[in-house]
Amino acid sequence: MATQVTAHAERGFSFLRIAIAAQTLTIFLQAVSAGLLLTSAHGETMHSVGARVMYGASMLYLLAAVLAWKPGGGSPRPVWHASGFLALASVQVVLGIAHVPSVHLPLGVLMFGLSVLALARR
Repeated sequence: MATQVTAHAERGFSFLRIAIAAQTLTIFLQAVSAGLLLTSAHGETMHSVGARVMYGASMLYLLAAVLAWKPGGGSPRPVWHASGFLALASVQVVLGIAHVPSVHLPLGVLMFGLSVLALARR
């Protein structure tokens, strides 16, 4: 019985790690598409699509954190981290739509750093 719980917790943690890695990758790709936004005609489309993918990756991170926490009985801390990150992603999207680059860009850098930190902790 303990082996089943441990195996289930391992799967939950690996799914959580994959979700954080996907989120980190999408944020990095957003930085690349932001650079293309300045130099290419297709940059705006890529950045807009990337924003939706990044937001979806943030929701996947929250789902993975809940799934790792609930069945395995682990710490709820990753759920709080993922919830906070989804809130930051929401603010980031609103700032991008409002064209407020003075806050949008530093927040993107902060989000990338926090995502890398979350990935390193897992």
